[in-house]
Amino acid sequence: MKKTGSQIVMECLKAQGVDLIFGYPGGQIMPIYDALYQSGLKHILTRHEQGACHAADSYARVSGNVGVVFATSGPGATNLVTGLANAYMDSVPLVAVTGQVPTASIGTDAFQEADIYGITIPVTKYNYLVKDVNLLAETFAEAFYIARTGRPGPVLIDIPKDVQFASIEYVPTQAIPLLKYVPETRYDYADELETLTRYLREAQRPVLYVGGGAVQSGAAAEILKIAKHAAIPVTTTLLGLGAFPCDDDLFLGFPGMHGTRCANEAIHHADLLIAVGVRFDDRVTGDVSRFAKGAKIAHIDIDPAEHRKVVDTHLPIIGDAKEVMAALWQRIASDTFDAHAAWLQQIATWKQQYPLTYQQSDTTVKPQFVVQQISDLTQGEAIITTGVGQHQMWTGQYYCFKHPRQWVTSGGLGTMGFCLPSAVGAQLAAPEKLVVCVTGDGSVQMNMQELVTAAYYRIPIKIVVLDNGYLGMVRQWQELFFERRYSETHLANGNPDFVALAKSCGLEAFRISSPADVRSTLQQAFETPGPVLVHCPIEPEENVYPMIPSGKSVLETIG
Repeated sequence: MKKTGSQIVMECLKAQGVDLIFGYPGGQIMPIYDALYQSGLKHILTRHEQGACHAADSYARVSGNVGVVFATSGPGATNLVTGLANAYMDSVPLVAVTGQVPTASIGTDAFQEADIYGITIPVTKYNYLVKDVNLLAETFAEAFYIARTGRPGPVLIDIPKDVQFASIEYVPTQAIPLLKYVPETRYDYADELETLTRYLREAQRPVLYVGGGAVQSGAAAEILKIAKHAAIPVTTTLLGLGAFPCDDDLFLGFPGMHGTRCANEAIHHADLLIAVGVRFDDRVTGDVSRFAKGAKIAHIDIDPAEHRKVVDTHLPIIGDAKEVMAALWQRIASDTFDAHAAWLQQIATWKQQYPLTYQQSDTTVKPQFVVQQISDLTQGEAIITTGVGQHQMWTGQYYCFKHPRQWVTSGGLGTMGFCLPSAVGAQLAAPEKLVVCVTGDGSVQMNMQELVTAAYYRIPIKIVVLDNGYLGMVRQWQELFFERRYSETHLANGNPDFVALAKSCGLEAFRISSPADVRSTLQQAFETPGPVLVHCPIEPEENVYPMIPSGKSVLETIG
């Protein structure tokens, strides 16, 4: 049966199990949108392509499936770049489909032409420019295979308009083996596991350091079993939050620049650091020359490029985190570990000595208190999304995450404006869950057009805007390191009336006026059907503590 290239795109998406697409149409992708009209696939029309990409990213993180986003050529495609870079840095499986000018016009500076293939090479796992309709089915099969296997990541498929119109006899195609790309290969790590088992049996001060890769691979259950059985304290990276229950005595919080002092002290004094699905980000390591210097470091990661890239680990183990941890469990399940009692006592002492703390106020709302109330009201069961900045750190510190895929934030790229569209994607991935977007006044304004998307589709996200009238994290650095020269970080006089803005877009909205209002207003918002925004003015110059200045170590902790 003959099908056009656009119809083939729809068939390929269905074959991959795609049930939801985010996007924004335009001239060079109109044939694909015409095929979409008759396909039966659900599409969410966001109000900006960056919002569509962030929503697809979040949908993938929460659902575990590959996110899909559509955009037209030129500015439509280039508006995806930040979203693709965000997904690439955080290893999120995503397929972006862009329209392109007709094949004969490529390279002529045609209207709305941009070399999105060339532009996105650095921020995608792989990308394609498909000039032959006969290659479409094969390309889509390969793209989804690449996006979801090995270390996940975004893949872009650019399709000229004439290829979308062209007709051929359609034959469904499975992914074919790709030269130089064999992520399904089972690496032989038996010798390394034997060494790691010996390290663990000999260790007196072990720490499990767990990252987003453990969430992606589904390794949380294995990590919990090993930690509980061997009495190993656990710290997770910011992206790893939820991979280990926050309310377990072995949990230390997240480490690094704004991590808990206990987590940082534990890493600093450990004699064995088992790193699972992490990339030793500079916000965690600080001064690499002083990072975990007394520890043997075992690094479990599926991407060979991550091994010894930042930290010269003693034992690199290339493999899927879930499979490696399951194999480790089989080796130690019958062992007894009673040499860690003194270490656990030291951990308990650090927790008592260095708790997360802030000074409560009867007159101004403290952001930490707001996050605590959100955590308490939702019993730690909500899906939480954030933008980037102080509110992100406070949320990571004070919300108690209990499950994987419950926390959606921009880690590696640090993308302001991620929160609102990511909440849309998260809610559509988990319609039965409460989704709360905790954002700042600066961050929410980066993509606040997606308020209209939430209202139009009645997506029942709850948006809490912590409004300090500043670009808070930049202001904090200006206070601490630039003698309070608040250069271009003061937003207060230029901020909109967030309640009026939300209502004009079709959302319900509330304002918190005092600390006494926090819990009742949040409760009212969570119980109100449909999308809701809560505007919460907070202490303007509240800082995120503790803080390790950039390039320093736990020994130079502030606060």
